[in-house]
Amino acid sequence: MKILLTNDDGIYSPGLSALWEALGEDHEIWTVAPDRERSANSHCITIKDPVRFREIGERRFACGGTPADCVLFSCLGAIPVKPDLVVSGINLGPNLGTDIIYSGTAAAARQAALMKIPALALSQATFKAPFYFNRGAAWLKANLEALIKLWHPDHFININVPNSIDGELDARITHPSRRIYQDHLTHFDSPGGDKFYFLNGNMIEQDQDDDSDAEAVAAGFVSVSPVYLHPINHGEQAAYEREVFRKLL
Repeated sequence: MKILLTNDDGIYSPGLSALWEALGEDHEIWTVAPDRERSANSHCITIKDPVRFREIGERRFACGGTPADCVLFSCLGAIPVKPDLVVSGINLGPNLGTDIIYSGTAAAARQAALMKIPALALSQATFKAPFYFNRGAAWLKANLEALIKLWHPDHFININVPNSIDGELDARITHPSRRIYQDHLTHFDSPGGDKFYFLNGNMIEQDQDDDSDAEAVAAGFVSVSPVYLHPINHGEQAAYEREVFRKLL
């Protein structure tokens, strides 16, 4: 099978290397990843400027675009094969719940699914070293056939792996949780009078309801969440249909 690997942490990320080592034993691996970190780029796509591909090794390319660009341009012909599967990760840190709105890792998988290619996003559920990427990569390798069988073009599969060095890794099927961040700005004034702002903040609230991805990872399980590509209104449409909107004459 031809597998395209990508991420949002950059071409030299150790999480990407762990996937290459695990999956390369049985499959033809192509790697196209950003030439620098592109975390929180969401589903940004480059449409006005050219995107540079630089070959840095056999079937390995550093891309000047976003994670979604890596997939889009590769699958449109920037590399000489069309992948049978796209795997995005392994991300340095979790992509739980509403994180997937901002995540470049998730966006790369979403873009592949939009192009009707089986797509998985894989994240290591910690921000603190040491990272045991080989565990998540081994779990994915062992379950790759089952995941591809379950995939269909209406969704991508978002996976978060606990950062454990040993012990059993079992999976739970989950839904995305809700994560709320308390953001604030810090800034400095330049000699020229401009203000430069930096976004800071911490997560202050996280739902861990039954069957959520956050609850599963906190309990030591691999979280496997099917994520629909198209927004679902969860029954809100009925309330809107009952409302009488004024006509503009």
